[in-house]
Amino acid sequence: KRMSVSREHRGRGLARALCREVLAFARARGYGAVVLSTSMVQVAAQRLYEGQGFRRVGTSYPSLLGTLLNFQIFHYRCELGDGN
Repeated sequence: KRMSVSREHRGRGLARALCREVLAFARARGYGAVVLSTSMVQVAAQRLYEGQGFRRVGTSYPSLLGTLLNFQIFHYRCELGDGN
């Protein structure tokens, strides 16, 4: 459900490696795409996902309060193709 790297281990490429592994796992099992969501404040996560081929496909608000505060959730999708 969530992916995170603890602060003391950040900056070593672990999140990028985990993301690549998730994509390879899904691709090997025949999935056509991987979808995920992250909040507007998770800028490093957005850069990571976009760098791995994810494209933003939508936005939403988590609650009425989120709407009032303009706190958005960004939705991403990575098309996996056939692996060839």
